[in-house]
Amino acid sequence: MKYVELNLFPEEEDIARHSAPNGCQEQASSASKDYDLTDLFVRLSRSSFRSRFRLSAKDKEYVASKGLTTIRQHAEDFVVRRLAPADIPNDGKQTPMRGHPVFIAQHATGCCCRGCFSKWHHIPAGRQLTIAEQQYAVAVLMAWIERQI
Repeated sequence: MKYVELNLFPEEEDIARHSAPNGCQEQASSASKDYDLTDLFVRLSRSSFRSRFRLSAKDKEYVASKGLTTIRQHAEDFVVRRLAPADIPNDGKQTPMRGHPVFIAQHATGCCCRGCFSKWHHIPAGRQLTIAEQQYAVAVLMAWIERQI
């Protein structure tokens, strides 16, 4: 079987052209994009490991008390700091299994480390995630959390 890598983010070239001269890019919100995640969630549901994750009552209370906007901000921050860098020294061990609803969502959706992200989302490791890829990751995490509540 031949693997063909699809370009899920054709706007990457546009983003790269419009980045700041020092290479920094402004973080944009993933709330403004819609992604068809149907196939992804079907594939995740077939994984005995991924499908076992659920938000606890305490996690659901936390989401309700903070609100989805704040949870999205936490997800954006976690993705930027823990998933987006090209080189993550503790890759594969950087995401706790508990302690925050976004951590649970990261494991449930394969957004917990670059190895899993590559496997489940076909976005290669070894390079910094683009803004579009970061937005996609946050959208996946938030879709999973919203399904749980």
